[in-house]
Amino acid sequence: MANAQDQGMRITLHNVAKQFAREKVFSRVDHAFEPCSRTALLGPNGSGKSTLLQVVAGALVPTAGTVEHVLADRQVEQEQVYRHVSIAAPYLDLYDDLSLREALETHARFKPFRAGIDPRAVARTAYLEPHWDKPVSYFSSGMKQRLKLALAILSDTPLLLLDEPATNLDAEGIAWFRALLLGNMEGRTLLVASNRQTEETFACTASVEISRWK
Repeated sequence: MANAQDQGMRITLHNVAKQFAREKVFSRVDHAFEPCSRTALLGPNGSGKSTLLQVVAGALVPTAGTVEHVLADRQVEQEQVYRHVSIAAPYLDLYDDLSLREALETHARFKPFRAGIDPRAVARTAYLEPHWDKPVSYFSSGMKQRLKLALAILSDTPLLLLDEPATNLDAEGIAWFRALLLGNMEGRTLLVASNRQTEETFACTASVEISRWK
């Protein structure tokens, strides 16, 4: 399936650091994620993987250093980065007060889906179509995780960030996730944060240990 963007995004971190109060999460991060690269960001729980992923996403401003996002040889302005990024993470909430239909239609207004995909197709892909009119708050943890992953993977973005994507998925759910991701990686830069679970990092061809920046 072709992405609306012709190529993945290049992200370059220059001497990046992030600190909360007196806690230094990481520092002196100098790294480039090349267009269409597939990188596993590895480290134990609490090591700062999620924080770094959010810095890459433009959702968190680094304490020091700069993050540069380049798409089709043009730098993306900081306030526009969110348009080109999709992320799925355990700590990000869904539209719990909305029905599945409303949640998918709301998402599509702000971040379109990949070519040929509409909200109903997303529900169908995530095996949630029978719950079309049900409030998302009624979904099980596994259903919510499938919805998060479908929203991120099927959004038309050149940068895809997945934080511990196997969370709350059983063996059948992990097989579903694997097929969905492998079918939708064309033209995208992929980063997967994981504590070394192969069912999460199977698509990655490179890895980075976050401990190198402690």
